Amino acid sequence: MADTRRVEKVWKSKPTIEGAGVHLRRAFGFDEVPQLDPFLLLDDFRSNEPTEYQRGFPWHPHRGMETITYVLAGEVEHGDSLGNRGVIGAGDVQWMTAGSGIIHQEMPKGDSQGRMGGFQLWANLPASHKMMAPRYQEVKRDDIPVAEAAGGARVRVISGEVAGVRGPVGEIVTDPTYLDVSLPAGRTFAHAVKPTHTVFAYVIEGAGRFDPERGPCGNHTLVVYGPGDTVAVSTEEQPVRFLMVAGRPLEEPVAWQGPVVMNTQAELRVAFREYEQGTFVKHARR
Repeated sequence: MADTRRVEKVWKSKPTIEGAGVHLRRAFGFDEVPQLDPFLLLDDFRSNEPTEYQRGFPWHPHRGMETITYVLAGEVEHGDSLGNRGVIGAGDVQWMTAGSGIIHQEMPKGDSQGRMGGFQLWANLPASHKMMAPRYQEVKRDDIPVAEAAGGARVRVISGEVAGVRGPVGEIVTDPTYLDVSLPAGRTFAHAVKPTHTVFAYVIEGAGRFDPERGPCGNHTLVVYGPGDTVAVSTEEQPVRFLMVAGRPLEEPVAWQGPVVMNTQAELRVAFREYEQGTFVKHARR
């Protein structure tokens, strides 16, 4: 018998400014640690105004965590200290494992109408993997499979599995699921999740019921689930589109300052001292 998860908390993402002046909405971040463990932050950078995003995120370091960038509109140009360069466009995903440390930049560019859209999720790494070699898993739109789930849901499967369809991102230590779910009006989407995993959803279009005992949740709403082995989302008179994310909690101390996430304050001090001394990057490009 399925144990359907109930919604424990719901809140709206809040406007903030990051990078060199990028206007975005933060669904969760530093203040919510550790309740979404292993996830640290989710930023929503959808905008139709180039002045709100074009200054981007100039060169900055990362260590001890992963950044997952999912683009819906426009492009993001990226480059790093290891010599990697590239562009991710609408429908593409970049899963970057910073590990022992990289220095990189991300510069958004709008489409022909000036629209920029996407999300960046930060996932923590356990102590055993914080100093692993950095790596990228970059997946283009056409390589992300679409599952037609029971209930009529159309699901882009980035990582995890839906209706026998597996996502292309794998070998991630926190065993994540990352889904982009579109559910028509008047339908229900049910999805099995691991009972041990943290699960949340973030609404990006329309409205849906993520718990039968709560009202519909609309755009910019974060939904945090309690325990159970199944999630069920239903719609009434309008469709809904949402991200659904799950991962294995690390249950470790978090020492976090800016773009560096370690387990202790001493490790943080080492990281920033190395950055100042020019010894931050530990692994050469392979």
